[in-house]
Amino acid sequence: MNKEISIKEAQRLVDTWIKTTGVRYFSELTNMAILTEEVGEVARLMSRLYGDQSFKESDKGKELSDELADVLWVLICIANQTNVDLTGALRKNFEKKNIRDAERHRRNGKLK
Repeated sequence: MNKEISIKEAQRLVDTWIKTTGVRYFSELTNMAILTEEVGEVARLMSRLYGDQSFKESDKGKELSDELADVLWVLICIANQTNVDLTGALRKNFEKKNIRDAERHRRNGKLK
């Protein structure tokens, strides 16, 4: 795949893969546990790449992009299972943030 994938298309592609190659979705609770595990993998790698922890032998060769893609994959699975349109949800979330945070961050002295 070398073309851009929209969020809606990603949801469709993951659903197709799960139903053909993956056989079926794991339960929502299992996917929540997997999401937590994958976020932990991102945290572990970030602490080694950008923080003060040194790499262990088992961490070498891991790529942040792959770990982030794993998080996105499981997040899309959960969205598909719970009938969440991530495109619509993201648009709505931007609207909420634009109203709620319109001036808040500009007035935050810690961000200057």
